[in-house]
Amino acid sequence: MQIQPGPLLATINSPDDLKKLDRSQLTQLSQELRQYIIDTVSVYGGHFASSLGVVELTVALHYVFNTPYDQLVWDVGHQAYGHKILTGRRGVFHTNRLYKGISGFPKRSESPYDAFGVGHSSTSISAALGMAVASNYKNEKDRQHIAVIGDGALTGGLAFEAMNHAGVSNTNLLIILNDNCMSIDPNVGALKEYLTDITTSHTYNKVKDEVWKLLGKISKFGPSAREIIANIEGSIKNFLLTQSNLFESLNLRYFGPIDGHDVDHLVAVLNDLKDIPGPKILHCLTRKGKGFEPAEKEQTKWHAAPGKFDKVTGEIHKKPADSPKPPKYQEVFGHTLVELAEQNDKIMGITPAMPSGSSMNIMMEAMPDRAFDVGIAEQHAVTFSAGLATQGLIPFCNIYSTFMQRAYDQVIHDVCIQNLPVNFCLDRAGFAGADGPTHHGAYDIAYMRAIPNMIVAAPMNEEELRNMMYTASLPREKTAFTIRYPRGEGVMVNWRTPMRKLAIGKGRQVREGRDVAVLSLGHVGNYALQAAERLAAEGISMAVYDMRFAKPLDEELLHEVLKQFKYIITLEDGCLMGGFGSAVVEFMADQGYHNRIKRLGIPDEVIEHGTQLELHRQCGFDPEGIYQAALALLEAKPAAVK
Repeated sequence: MQIQPGPLLATINSPDDLKKLDRSQLTQLSQELRQYIIDTVSVYGGHFASSLGVVELTVALHYVFNTPYDQLVWDVGHQAYGHKILTGRRGVFHTNRLYKGISGFPKRSESPYDAFGVGHSSTSISAALGMAVASNYKNEKDRQHIAVIGDGALTGGLAFEAMNHAGVSNTNLLIILNDNCMSIDPNVGALKEYLTDITTSHTYNKVKDEVWKLLGKISKFGPSAREIIANIEGSIKNFLLTQSNLFESLNLRYFGPIDGHDVDHLVAVLNDLKDIPGPKILHCLTRKGKGFEPAEKEQTKWHAAPGKFDKVTGEIHKKPADSPKPPKYQEVFGHTLVELAEQNDKIMGITPAMPSGSSMNIMMEAMPDRAFDVGIAEQHAVTFSAGLATQGLIPFCNIYSTFMQRAYDQVIHDVCIQNLPVNFCLDRAGFAGADGPTHHGAYDIAYMRAIPNMIVAAPMNEEELRNMMYTASLPREKTAFTIRYPRGEGVMVNWRTPMRKLAIGKGRQVREGRDVAVLSLGHVGNYALQAAERLAAEGISMAVYDMRFAKPLDEELLHEVLKQFKYIITLEDGCLMGGFGSAVVEFMADQGYHNRIKRLGIPDEVIEHGTQLELHRQCGFDPEGIYQAALALLEAKPAAVK
């Protein structure tokens, strides 16, 4: 289905085309751009509400600044759909987030207009500051550097570290704060309250009016603009002392708040800010989902399109009802945590800004005094959990696998060195799907397995997830416990079975066989069962073992398997280097085994976006890949195949 752009948007293939428009046409262009995003996402899916909220800002930025020479950095990047459409990718925008299509986030290799690859939060100011310092060093004094950061991303510690540095830099850095009180879920914490105070303060409105009057005079004074700023700078700062300003205290000139949906005013302000030297911040008030009423009303639900939908009514097109589907691992986690917490008043829940995605919101609603959304602050989430553990509480810290990477030092320094019993539930382990390489949970088995005082486990199905969570809630030696599970559905329809304690470091055989054995970790073990059925039809007998734990390994079971089978396949949805398969090979080398082994998992390369099954197939650990691996191993000894 070809999505047709509006008449103005149809003429825009680059920011150069945009600059040919009269300023009076930008409101219409913004309307067409917003509608084009709605039209496309309603059919093809993707992130949604964030980009709708910055349409006017996107148009104004590319109209005023000389991109890509002037470098524009988007934080996170799910707000950059309009940016992609205006920078030459309108014709392929329908492939956004699809396998082999364009990325859902800015990506340096995709376009020169994507100044920095993003996906994780809070990186924009650091990156833009690095670019600005480089421009100073290269004597590119006319080059501008703009970081667009959402107020949710501003809760990340990296953003504060960058602002602290930016305040003492003499750089052409403009930080644009896109303030909509939302990340994916509503923003939390003192910073949100502080920004609300700024936007409603009569004092700041007065300052804002005086600053805009000043900016309106700059073009009349030409080269004297800097002198004007210098002359009144002291009086403005004295006036600001009546109400302390966080940004001014970091030596960032603060402007705003202004209406982020008034494209004409945005153009005027941005043009003026170009002439003001030094680091500065422009506070823009926007509405997430702007222009699409359902998304404005239910911003969390419409952060990403919840499926194909009617672009007029917002009605979601439901797929024909098939047989009952098993629940998602996330839902099982959320309900199980509440069930455990009802039985044990020491259990606490923690998540860094992902309560709905991780299903921590279930506990937050049922037990608001025992479940915490700490904002986009993974490092704090881990050390906060460690603090809870020192006082005898049982923290379940739920962090997406890819985001846990940002808190690795805290896992080592604050949890494992102190041998504290913190439970980490790593959501979105393995391939995250259309979000792509910035969001794939490819490395957690390897990086968690390397740390002393750490247990690493992965459930094969929902019942096993419940059992692992129950086991993690029980008293044990003060060892951290990681449970990793993928995004999406499990395999069982009836999962509300009584929970039972698992023996830590013990696996299980789930299918008997005689020719080849699969040692699997996690949900992908179900692929091995499918491959075994196909091989059985051809007279090949495959045994399947659900190892459950990457650390500690079930050495007794491994001895049994390695003595019985010459041909071994290890299977995991994590990186091959240092992962579960590596652990098995290390064990074999240490014990003197010489079995033929094939490791299946994520190779040592960046894997792009696509559906989980497409990416599993690409990496060769889908049912077909396991089937082919078994045949390849057994070809070395045809007699083994009956």
